[in-house]
Amino acid sequence: MKSKTLQKMVTSAVLSALAVILTWAEIQLGALGGSINFVMLPLIIIAWRYGVLWGIGSGLIVGFIKCLIGGGIGWGLPSILLDYVLAYGAVGLAGLFKNHKWGLEIGAVVGCIARFIIHFISGITIYAIVSAETVLGVTTANAYVYSLLYNGLYMVPSSVVVIILAIILKKPLKKYFARKGA
Repeated sequence: MKSKTLQKMVTSAVLSALAVILTWAEIQLGALGGSINFVMLPLIIIAWRYGVLWGIGSGLIVGFIKCLIGGGIGWGLPSILLDYVLAYGAVGLAGLFKNHKWGLEIGAVVGCIARFIIHFISGITIYAIVSAETVLGVTTANAYVYSLLYNGLYMVPSSVVVIILAIILKKPLKKYFARKGA
């Protein structure tokens, strides 16, 4: 195994472990479900640094582990695949902008939107049966509106926080990776 590949594997493993640890540093939204957390940040860093394949791969693994040890709740295998494995894998799309001047910032936005889209699809397909519930005082039988409200409630604040942190960390991360040659 080449030294560069080993370095990518180790860095990705450490950042993925950090993402899993950040599972517990979250703000639960109570009866509404969902949580505001920082799990996406290490995945975005992996994708920005090593590209879309490393980002997606790391996200898939983190999503699976998060589901297993984070008390993943789902309605069967399709729900678990969408809401955990594929949703966090989609964050790896941040790597599409790896070599762009604003790659970290644009990638963070794209990764967050990609994850939201997966959750939204899950909401309009799998969780459509609960769409008559009330979210933020709005009762709707429309699965699209329900999924937009439910997922937007926790994804928008999580995304904003993660994007801001990515912007703040860009300069120190560039210095760190330049020193390490990673």
